[in-house]
Amino acid sequence: MTILVHTKADLAKARAGLPGRVAVVPTMGALHDGHRALLRRAKEIADAVVVTVFVNPLQFRPNEDLDTYPRSLDADLAMCEAEGADVVFAPSVNEMYPDGREGLTSVHAGPLGEVLEGASRPGFFTGVLTVVAKLFHLTRPDAACFGEKDFQQLAMVRRMVADLDLGIAVEGVPTVRESDGLARSSRNVFLSEAERAAALAIPAAIGAAQASPDPLAAARRILGAEPALDVDYVAVRAPDLGEAPAAGPARLLIAARAGTTRLIDNAPVVVGDTAIGDAR
Repeated sequence: MTILVHTKADLAKARAGLPGRVAVVPTMGALHDGHRALLRRAKEIADAVVVTVFVNPLQFRPNEDLDTYPRSLDADLAMCEAEGADVVFAPSVNEMYPDGREGLTSVHAGPLGEVLEGASRPGFFTGVLTVVAKLFHLTRPDAACFGEKDFQQLAMVRRMVADLDLGIAVEGVPTVRESDGLARSSRNVFLSEAERAAALAIPAAIGAAQASPDPLAAARRILGAEPALDVDYVAVRAPDLGEAPAAGPARLLIAARAGTTRLIDNAPVVVGDTAIGDAR
């Protein structure tokens, strides 16, 4: 049976009773099949699993969708129980930030936090890393599972764990896609039929990029042909998100809006080699 707790004190009690190796799956709720894959991977690598459900205000700007972000705790808890999670920690904002958010000590994201998503959403990764650090301290995991769909977030968490000597194994879990190729996301529920059709240019661009020796040009060509999609960025970077290689393995990253819904996606590509297949 999954234990639901809302306070740090109750989390500490529940955590004390967990056996062996513990994995944490940090989420913002509205769980879907992508999260299910994280839960299953966590079960594979640990004896007990803690899921956190918290819509973190630190990573939303005033014009973003904090108030309308989907929340479905009952359904989230049902999925966690079905997948054998041991504890679900669903704190309030006041529980996580009892002294408010002004002047809060935070984790600075560094240079990697200022490119791609960080350039489009200033302060985003400082908010992400601050809450992840807090959740790591509260859950005291041996391992943590994050989806590769948020690839820059995964890279940033790995960097934080290494730089701060947290001693946590960070597992990246491959992106789960819907039947039409769109990456699973809690925000997909906001897409109209027409917006979803436009959004399919994103997985189409990924497919074209993976089949091309010039993945960036191939992706831009597909995205540019869909006028209903507002592209924020499309970039090729090294697998660790450093500068793109002249040749060899790389990562394609895309962010775009379909209507008012912002979507991100990414995939491995190879620069200068067409024989790459799909490494997802």
